[in-house]
Amino acid sequence: MPRPKTKTELLDAAEAQYAKLDSLIEGMSSDDQHTNFDPSITQIGKEAHWARDKNLRDVLAHLHEWQRMLLGFVDANRQGQPRPFLPFPHTWRTTPTLNQEIWTQYQGTELEAIRENLADSHTAVVALIGEFTNEELFTKAHFPWTGTTSLGSYCVSATSSHYEWAIKKLRAFTRKPPEQPHNQAAPQ
Repeated sequence: MPRPKTKTELLDAAEAQYAKLDSLIEGMSSDDQHTNFDPSITQIGKEAHWARDKNLRDVLAHLHEWQRMLLGFVDANRQGQPRPFLPFPHTWRTTPTLNQEIWTQYQGTELEAIRENLADSHTAVVALIGEFTNEELFTKAHFPWTGTTSLGSYCVSATSSHYEWAIKKLRAFTRKPPEQPHNQAAPQ
């Protein structure tokens, strides 16, 4: 899906990708929703998230927390309280550490609660996007607090792009090879 460049495209992409993610989750058995991913998934890519996220809860908690960061960032700056997107002391170079902290933070949270939290944060982000014009969303540096990028870019990253990432990860899990009986070797 091409990266959104207008408010309408952004809202459509956010809703479409969220619906696709939700449909994928609903198509998973309850056991698959609550079990850890097959360990072979950790070998798919070099990015830290392949080894970090062990199950559906971890993936959804990651999405939710990045949306919370977006909501807090926009809210504080709109109220005249300058605040960077990433929480102190993090920078874009330390996002792997931040993501690990997010993972740790949600380890005691049940999947059902995370799903509700994500639904709520998704709704809040979509409502937030609706409050801005095309110009406010997609003009680079329209707001001094977005630096050289646009607010829309932050919103795309926290919605449709992040949902695409989650869908890719969950599809890898749902395509896992069937288990082989203990006395039968896997085909070569």
